[in-house]
Amino acid sequence: MNTLRNPLLYGTLALIFVIAGCKKDNNDTPSTPANNPGATASLADRQKDSAVAISRDIYLWYNQIPASFNGRSYPNLNAIMEAIRQYSTEPGFTGPVDKWSFAVKQSEWNNVASGISGDFGLGVLFRAADDLRVRSVEKNSPAAAAGIRRGWRITAINGNSNINTNNQELVINGVFNAANTNFTFLKPDGSTQNIALTATNFQENPVLLDTTYNIGSRKIGYLVFNSFLGDTIKIVNDFQRIFNNYTANNINDLIVDLRYNGGGYVNLQQQLANYIAPPAANGQMMMQYRFNDKHSRQNVPLFFNKKGSINLPRVVFLVSRFTASASELLINNLKPFMEVVLVGPSRTVGKPVGYFPLEVGDEYIFPISFRTVNNRGEGSYFGGFQLNNQVADGLDKDWGDPAESTLASALRYLTTGAFRTAQQPAFQPLSAQVEQGNNSLTRDEFSGMVAPSHTIKR
Repeated sequence: MNTLRNPLLYGTLALIFVIAGCKKDNNDTPSTPANNPGATASLADRQKDSAVAISRDIYLWYNQIPASFNGRSYPNLNAIMEAIRQYSTEPGFTGPVDKWSFAVKQSEWNNVASGISGDFGLGVLFRAADDLRVRSVEKNSPAAAAGIRRGWRITAINGNSNINTNNQELVINGVFNAANTNFTFLKPDGSTQNIALTATNFQENPVLLDTTYNIGSRKIGYLVFNSFLGDTIKIVNDFQRIFNNYTANNINDLIVDLRYNGGGYVNLQQQLANYIAPPAANGQMMMQYRFNDKHSRQNVPLFFNKKGSINLPRVVFLVSRFTASASELLINNLKPFMEVVLVGPSRTVGKPVGYFPLEVGDEYIFPISFRTVNNRGEGSYFGGFQLNNQVADGLDKDWGDPAESTLASALRYLTTGAFRTAQQPAFQPLSAQVEQGNNSLTRDEFSGMVAPSHTIKR
């Protein structure tokens, strides 16, 4: 599930970014701690020094880090990355905007980046304070093999039916942190089913669904895309297959569901943007990287290279407060060239910045290193993108069900011009208690925009 907390992740290396010149030699002559001139620094302290030195060079807001900042006062590299977040003020925003700089073991990142998971393959969210639903199921996972579907309600975990937002640890431990769990599900037909799951390693497939709807005279493509991380070759091939099918079906409109897509590789975003963009965008600037003033020579533009032949006047994105980074980048890059419509339960995260994995010891550090702007120079969307229509997330329905509330609103707009019927009740936001519970269930999921290593050279 693109999570950084899974205890069973191990083993497969698919793609590692190495930034030329950014790696600090951990076998350098030991430095001397300032408060003890006669002492020799430990390996851990030298690595902390390296993390701070790299950040003072590449961090987007490097000049806000005070000279007094001492990395050795923090217990580990991730704590250092979290500490520098406070030095990221932006004009027009109150408080720091960086919520994402982090560090992680290289082995764990390699699995997350290549889409290797080691859990049940279940994503879950609270629909109400005492109503826990399956939000998504990974195709190659134990949950998928057991036939579990989005929309099923979890009524017991290891026999404990006290499932609510006041008992989040039961859910977190049972769904994410366990090797074996017994679940009881309430299915849409009213029947119950007990299923025992055992965590295994599997390759994630971020394409959860692709299909075409024929509604009256309209042919509407629908793509559920869950991550810009994973097996990049397969994902690129999937894009080609999907858009070839859309071309063969002569679609008039396209809905792209990014509700739970926290981002990933910029180059995969480019691939998808090149399929969705109209032919008129071909050769035009898609986006530009913008680094701090030490690396402004790397502020390179990327251009559209149109793929396929579909020519759409608009695209509808289904989004939520989990839609971040490379997903928002896709939305922002298409806005200058076509009508972009956003439908979902909430505005997007607001992450117009990204990073690289930078090697320090056996870890990678990820200090925010660049921002992006589109063809019109727009890119300061730290507050997230506003919605054209706010509608509840249909957690009680499976993917692709035309009655699922968010999808239904998009389909209605594309076929009638209205997002809702006159009889449809107004949107009711989730309670603060439910929002907090869902934050706990998703707190360790990856949210990021990762650029390839050749983007910057030092």
